[in-house]
Amino acid sequence: MEEAESLLADKYPAKAHAAKVVAYLKEKKRDVNGVIYLEGQKTRMQEDSDHAEPFRQRRYFFYLSGCPLPDSYLAYDIESTHLTLFIPPIDPESVIWSGLPLSPEEALRIYDVDEVLPSTEINAYLAAKGCPESGIWAIQNQVSDHAQVTFQNFERKDLTLVKEAIEECRVVKDDYEVALIRKANAISTTAHTAVLRAVKHVQNERELEAIFLERCIANAAREQAYSSIVASGENAATLHYQKNDEDLKGRWNLLLDAGGEYDCYASDITRTFPISGTFNKESRQIYDLVLKMQTECMEMLKEGVLWDDVHARAHEVAIEGMLEMGILKGNKKEIFDARTSVAFFPHGLGHYLGMDTHDTGGHANYEDNDSMYKYLRVRGRLPAGSVITVEPGVYFCRYIIEPYLKDPVHEKYIDQDVLERYWEVGGVRIEDNILITKNGYENLTTAIKGVEEMEKAINS
Repeated sequence: MEEAESLLADKYPAKAHAAKVVAYLKEKKRDVNGVIYLEGQKTRMQEDSDHAEPFRQRRYFFYLSGCPLPDSYLAYDIESTHLTLFIPPIDPESVIWSGLPLSPEEALRIYDVDEVLPSTEINAYLAAKGCPESGIWAIQNQVSDHAQVTFQNFERKDLTLVKEAIEECRVVKDDYEVALIRKANAISTTAHTAVLRAVKHVQNERELEAIFLERCIANAAREQAYSSIVASGENAATLHYQKNDEDLKGRWNLLLDAGGEYDCYASDITRTFPISGTFNKESRQIYDLVLKMQTECMEMLKEGVLWDDVHARAHEVAIEGMLEMGILKGNKKEIFDARTSVAFFPHGLGHYLGMDTHDTGGHANYEDNDSMYKYLRVRGRLPAGSVITVEPGVYFCRYIIEPYLKDPVHEKYIDQDVLERYWEVGGVRIEDNILITKNGYENLTTAIKGVEEMEKAINS
């Protein structure tokens, strides 16, 4: 973490990101000039209230600014590479309640920009830049009415390509972005460990969620990358379980899928562990299988690997393991070809991770008729510098599996008598955040997942 902390002492590389985006635009179009214009998210009030909604900065804006302030704008002059940030000016009435806002001088010291102006000057800036030879690059439905008026001064207006450019550029992370994800993982690991040590001593899922959130906030990850999944027993068979309010008594395992966010960058970690401190036979079998699925898939990772193939290998390992347990029966290839394993592993193996938990650039095909690949959020080959989650799972969801038991295509491959012993396992998922390198990978997630280590932590 020392290297990451050293990197994070510098400014977020907004200008490098802007140059990267312009390079993408020039690959797609000739005569790229003029201004890239992006707006930060606006302050929005709760309905019928004088309180603001929780604020989340627009990721497109942050990628080219590193600025988390609401009601801000940026303009990047493509020819001069001059990046201007526009932030809200002082509102004397709001100072009473909220204190002084960041000044332009302070913002210039903090952010990787060339100039900082009050947001009241954005229209004048755009009016001055507009001319018959110039273009404006912005994102559809993310342009305020007042700015659209000044767009009329530009000969060419493109409201689609810059969004695509940013989404594609975000796939490959620079060292600074990796350091942010690494930091988010370190904080979340602290929180995951705290939950492990508490699980034997609490009564309800919500207590564990509270422990996770407290540890994240105390360690500078006030925001969560997504809503925590704290699923005990058969609740873990629901992939995105959200209630987090049921009692733990009498249940075998807990699945914790939770990750803090650090400076707009996400972590996404899942661990499954025994509430009692010791896995029972059926739970241990499934846990060992899922860990094997993850290990074998991770061993395939390096620049250029086809993610579809890695996902398919996860299914092959799952089938092999469930054949050994007797849950499945028959020929391995026939089971794979029939897609019977989708009943137990219905989601994709992972997704890109960055400013969004399900980050951009994955090119998922949710219209795919092949049930094994329909929910695979990344398709194609992985580039070096991308960060992807590897999160295999095996689940015993009655709603999903029972139709397979009535389908002649699948029922012949499932031993229902053996299956009965596994319903209370609920679901097991193990998820790490992986940086793809030229010749392999680096695991950015350090939360413990070895059975002996987990059981020791729970029983300590």
